[in-house]
Amino acid sequence: MSPINAYLTFDGNAAEAMRFYEKTLGGKMQMMMTMAQAPGAEQFPPGAADRIMHAALAYGDGLLMASDSMPGMPYEGMKGFGVALTLDTVPEAQRVFDAFADGGKVTMPFGPTFWVEGFGMVTDRFGTPWLINGGKPLV
Repeated sequence: MSPINAYLTFDGNAAEAMRFYEKTLGGKMQMMMTMAQAPGAEQFPPGAADRIMHAALAYGDGLLMASDSMPGMPYEGMKGFGVALTLDTVPEAQRVFDAFADGGKVTMPFGPTFWVEGFGMVTDRFGTPWLINGGKPLV
């Protein structure tokens, strides 16, 4: 059985976001295709060429995938979910949390909680909501 993987939709900044996630998480970008590189690209609306058709970042046993919305289509942002991330140590979780908080919005400051040594919630500057766990489970 495969892990559940997140697929994010951005409004023209998927490439920047995915490169940031690759650097911050230490993952490996497996694919990043623009709409201009996709089969049938001539059918896309004007302004679509540089937008991301599909990106896939391998991290641990899973993938973080993304694309951009089509130009001219309504984009309501990301809401109603969060990407949960568990890191082995509290310092590593704090580092990732701080990187996501830079230019983003902290929903719950990173700190001790009853289920894990460290936890925090943050929406990064790209609009992705993260739930960061770090360290040993306490329950």
